[in-house]
Amino acid sequence: MNFPVYIFEIHPHFLLESLSYFIGFRVYLYTRNQERIPKDKAMWVVVGAIFGAAFGSKFVYWLEDPVKTLQNWNNILYLMKGKTIVGGLLGGLIGVETAKKIIGWSRSTGDDFVLPIAVGMMIGRIGCFLTGLDDHTYGTVTNWITGINFGDGVYRHPTQLYEIGFLFIFIIFLLSIKKRNKVRWEGYLFQLFMIGYLTFRLLIDFIKPTPHPYLHLNNIQVASIAGILYYFFLIWKKHSQIDNEDIFIKGEIRNAE
Repeated sequence: MNFPVYIFEIHPHFLLESLSYFIGFRVYLYTRNQERIPKDKAMWVVVGAIFGAAFGSKFVYWLEDPVKTLQNWNNILYLMKGKTIVGGLLGGLIGVETAKKIIGWSRSTGDDFVLPIAVGMMIGRIGCFLTGLDDHTYGTVTNWITGINFGDGVYRHPTQLYEIGFLFIFIIFLLSIKKRNKVRWEGYLFQLFMIGYLTFRLLIDFIKPTPHPYLHLNNIQVASIAGILYYFFLIWKKHSQIDNEDIFIKGEIRNAE
């Protein structure tokens, strides 16, 4: 296989990334819970997610090599190139929460994004894989049977394919939770998705040939740890709230008796 693998003479990264946005958005429109949020407000949430993700993906990328970023702080070409999925997810979260405050919406909307995000990321990662070395999303050199020669005679971990496999299995797990009515509160599936995906990225980035300037961690891993802690805090907070409500209800029942 020769990389990049052009599809109908179109560069795979451009084609698959474009498809990931288009298909992901269509999946969102098709699967979203229309009772959770009206369509007009949902569109503003999507707008917030898009702008937040755009900034977040760039910001975390700039942290990959902070010294180089500072040296190129006025280089528009440098600042505009590169982006990260983890930064996009965390930035999208900030964008969504900001949009919800502006439109005055307090209910959680995260669960509606789980499947669209996962589908979009899987499609996008296919484009990353078919792009080869130019995409810089491959792993370190390996002797594993999974190793892929991206054209220079060196076998590397196809971390893009690892991510696709993880997302496919993980999304089936989350959908099974939803099907069995194991969703404990609004936003629960999205919180689990973020913890699962960020944990995957924390681990998989140990076999990424990127700078690791933060106590042997790279920028993605630092952002992933911050996100994991945040979502564990949200789950703990919600559990505590539910437990307090249960205690209150039981106390009211005893008083009524």
